[in-house]
Amino acid sequence: MRGKVRDRMLRVLANNPLGDMSKYEIARQAVATYPWVREFFLKLENMGLVKDTKVLDYPALLSYWQSVHIKYKYREYMVKEPLKLLKNNNLPYALTTYQAENLIQNYLFPSRIDVYIIEEDWKQWHDMISKKGLVGKGNLRLLLAEKHIFYKYFEKDNFAIVSTPQLIVDLMIEGGVCIEAAELLIQKVMKNV
Repeated sequence: MRGKVRDRMLRVLANNPLGDMSKYEIARQAVATYPWVREFFLKLENMGLVKDTKVLDYPALLSYWQSVHIKYKYREYMVKEPLKLLKNNNLPYALTTYQAENLIQNYLFPSRIDVYIIEEDWKQWHDMISKKGLVGKGNLRLLLAEKHIFYKYFEKDNFAIVSTPQLIVDLMIEGGVCIEAAELLIQKVMKNV
C-alpha cells in the first residue's frame, strides 16, 4: 500500500512542481495522510529533489519515480483497429507509452497500444475485447491500475492520455528508443517549470 501512496504523491508533485501546493493539499490529492506526506517530503528534501513542495530537480525527480514505480499487472490482446475499440467504449482509460507519445509528440512509431484501465473494470474490458479480438501477446496491452492513474489526464484527438509526467516515467520504464522520447518530453516540460 505504501508503494501506491508514494506513487500518488510523486504523480501529484510531478504535475505540480512549482511549489504552489501545500503538503496538506498534496496529501488530499494523493489520498494520503499528512504525516506520511511530511515524512516523504523530508526524504525528498534530503535527496535534494525538493525544497518544501517546490521541485528543485525535475528530471531527477522523474528518475527517482521511475526507480520506485509500482509495476502494474497487465493483460495482452490482439485486436483489429484497437483505437476504434477505445473510441467506441464508455469505460475509463488512458493511453500511455508509444501511442500516447505519438499523439502528443509524434516521435515514436506506435508499435503497441498500452492503456491504463481501472483494475476493477478488467472483466468488462476482457469480455468486450475477447468478442472482437484474441487473448494473448498482441498489439494491445491493458495495464490494471488504481483510479489515481487518471490524475491530470488530458484528451488529444478524442483519446484520453495519462498526465505528461506519468507518460515520461512510463516511457523511461519501457526503455530503448522510448527513453529518447521521454527526454524530448522532459525538455518541453522544463520550459514551463
